[in-house]
Amino acid sequence: MSYGDDFKFTLWTNDPALAARADAAGVDRIGLDLETLGKHERQKGLATWISPHREDQLPALRKVITRNKLFCRTNPINPESKNEIERLIGHGVQVLMLPMFTTPTEVEKFVRYIDGRAEVVLLLENRDAAECVEEIVRVSGIDNVHIGLNDLTLSLKMSNRFAVMATPLMDRIARAVIGAEIRFGVGGVGRVASGDDKLPIPSDLIYAQYPRLGASAALISRAFFGGEPESIDLTAEVRKARQRLDWWHQQSPHALEKAHQTFRERTSSCATW
Repeated sequence: MSYGDDFKFTLWTNDPALAARADAAGVDRIGLDLETLGKHERQKGLATWISPHREDQLPALRKVITRNKLFCRTNPINPESKNEIERLIGHGVQVLMLPMFTTPTEVEKFVRYIDGRAEVVLLLENRDAAECVEEIVRVSGIDNVHIGLNDLTLSLKMSNRFAVMATPLMDRIARAVIGAEIRFGVGGVGRVASGDDKLPIPSDLIYAQYPRLGASAALISRAFFGGEPESIDLTAEVRKARQRLDWWHQQSPHALEKAHQTFRERTSSCATW
């Protein structure tokens, strides 16, 4: 299996028709973003997406996801977490993501509540978690650590989410996660050569960062669809994305470092999100 074929793509959607297309296209994880606690307050006034997804939309998604895995982002650890996890597993969710954790203790609770019944994905998105990442990845039972760029950017008080990908902190997190033999993911990707000059950073420069970091997972971003998901040949575009990841993975360390330098220069000129 190639690097691109092994790469895990995740799509958040509550639309059964889009979920069915994504499942046929080979998107690995498809489902709902159910995080509500504290999110509106953290990202107030920013041009970020706030999910309208609801738990009662899961049965419709489960019917159409037949090849890949039903996914949900939960709320952060709270007094209702155990009940929430039980409900989601009861709906057939196979991959659960924990947002906004700060300590290994919270991660241990999440893993314990899941008890091996679903894959465990951690969404690392604040400074406190980043600072103790080496301790967090020692918790047994973690399948994937994904970097949430929006909230991590806020926590680090940086100007834009792309600049975070170019920091030494990102390299340190990647080393810790991969060193613990846990799948590492970061941010989201748009389409290959979309031709959308409204994107602040060319998509290809972002693709180049994944093999450089050793990452093997990403979200399919809103930019992937360009606002018109019905018009996209999703199967073809996912295949192109895997092929482009393979191409970058085959490049020399020098070529990857050159792309990283260009990426850093471009991110430094992005004043806003």
